[in-house]
Amino acid sequence: MFNTESNVALQQVLAALEEQRKNIAAGQKKGYFIIAGGIAILILAFVLGFPIPGFIGILALGIFGGIKLSGAYSAQRIYSDKYKRNVIGTALKFIDPSLTIEPNNGIGENEFRHCQLFNTDPDRYKTEDLVMGRAGRTGFYFAEVHAEYKTVERTKEGTRTEWHEIFKGIIFVADFNKNFNGITIIRPKDFGSAFGAWFSKNLFSIGSNDVVKLENADFDKTFVTYGSDQIEARYILTPAMMERILNLNHQSKYSISLSFIESRMYIGFPLARNYFEAPVFKSLLDPAIMDEDITAIKFMYDIVKELDLNTRIWGKN
Repeated sequence: MFNTESNVALQQVLAALEEQRKNIAAGQKKGYFIIAGGIAILILAFVLGFPIPGFIGILALGIFGGIKLSGAYSAQRIYSDKYKRNVIGTALKFIDPSLTIEPNNGIGENEFRHCQLFNTDPDRYKTEDLVMGRAGRTGFYFAEVHAEYKTVERTKEGTRTEWHEIFKGIIFVADFNKNFNGITIIRPKDFGSAFGAWFSKNLFSIGSNDVVKLENADFDKTFVTYGSDQIEARYILTPAMMERILNLNHQSKYSISLSFIESRMYIGFPLARNYFEAPVFKSLLDPAIMDEDITAIKFMYDIVKELDLNTRIWGKN
């Protein structure tokens, strides 16, 4: 397991960033304190019967505090980018020299739609922290994705717009070393009532008659599998592969979804937290800060080994 405490190069990077973190934390606290002081003066002025000096006080301190906060948040964006590139980037090299991170890049929205893991097209889409590399002979990449759709409801006052989550987590993509003729999709059994919408969206590639019955009872209890080419779907989902997917799903906090399209395998891992974010009010020198990030990266890296993707059963053609 990667140990941040004994890694001299990483500790030097963390020590340099720790000073920036302290300055940003102090700047944000100062900005909020100044604004809070302005609000206190305004309340006191009203109590004493001098509202105009109170308004002048809140205006002056509000502007001053706002400038302080703006500067601190600008510095935080630079600090956050440095944390991802220098700290996470350095840690990646110790897991595998081929790994890189691009904080401002991710899984494109077109590829998100193309992977057919979800039943709704997004109206609002964000992606970041693209990690790319190779594990043995297999190339892979993954990134954080947050996709939402909106509903608009008419009300007495006009319209009300609400945002709903399609997916928040990590999309993992790996080369499967085979050009698929069809599409194979594996959804968790608890997908439930969303099946109808999913079929509607994917009607032209997968139909309701394309459910693939497999010989692994545990797999069929956990997932529903669809394939536009039933023979190919069974070739992909060998008994060993089904066991590996079940094991991977068991290791994940939330149920995963998979698809096999063209020559790629897509896996959606729903997650509750945002990874690779630099802390502001906690010390970077606390080794626990990076533990979850490193564990997540190692988990993704080990998927290739977990699913035995380096064993070339087929050629590309």
